[in-house]
Amino acid sequence: MLRFELTTQLYRLRTLIALACLAGVPAAAALALASSAGHRNGTESGLFGASPYSALNHAMAGLEFIGPLVLPIVVALLAAAIASADRDWGILRYLYVAPVTRARLLATKFTATTVATVLAVACALAGGLVAGTIVFGWHPFHVIGAPNLTTGQTLARTLAAGGYTVLCMLAIAAIAFTLGLLLPRGAEALAVAIGFVVVATILNGQNALHAVAVVLPVHYWQNWVALFEAPGTAHLGSGAAAQVATILLCAGVSWTVLGRRDPAA
Repeated sequence: MLRFELTTQLYRLRTLIALACLAGVPAAAALALASSAGHRNGTESGLFGASPYSALNHAMAGLEFIGPLVLPIVVALLAAAIASADRDWGILRYLYVAPVTRARLLATKFTATTVATVLAVACALAGGLVAGTIVFGWHPFHVIGAPNLTTGQTLARTLAAGGYTVLCMLAIAAIAFTLGLLLPRGAEALAVAIGFVVVATILNGQNALHAVAVVLPVHYWQNWVALFEAPGTAHLGSGAAAQVATILLCAGVSWTVLGRRDPAA
């Protein structure tokens, strides 16, 4: 079932185009910054300012750029499609008749969603890394206002940032997945998921609504950026807890939907 789910969704033209866009955004940015190779990107600070110094700098800057909106949209697209495709195609009831339990069906779809989410993050990082290597070369990770990171520091912080981003994207994937089971069509689930990200981002920028923003997973998505700024520490614990809570809540709702009502109706 898992292989069927992955091949059915990941080889669709829509999915391939979406993943290509994730890799293409940092590649286009690298071409635009080619004249600044080895130098600071104008007056920018943080990862954006250090982007032209090396391939890894550019890869992490690209992840920071697409992380708030573009990456969640692609992840939500994949998750909503995985959740709703069987119903949209009219084969969900046949799966129930076949010797496939609802628990197995849910576990398979959740696993496929996780694989798709990891693949989306990997495409974003790979696009920035490949384009950065070609345009900027492979050099030590540069931090503006601090010494370059050692190889060990770069590896540890990159893995931490990548893992944290995957966890954050799994939260929006879980939301889109649940919506894909609740709503009549996958397109509706995708639209609501994107709307949630946009509204949560707006709330996150309003100081007067801080108490509301902190309970939403979107509030913590960019916390990993502090790993690559002086002094190089980031508080990821509360953010990770918010993402896990969101995933567990959505998993519970999804189980209820599949177990207590007929989503094929």
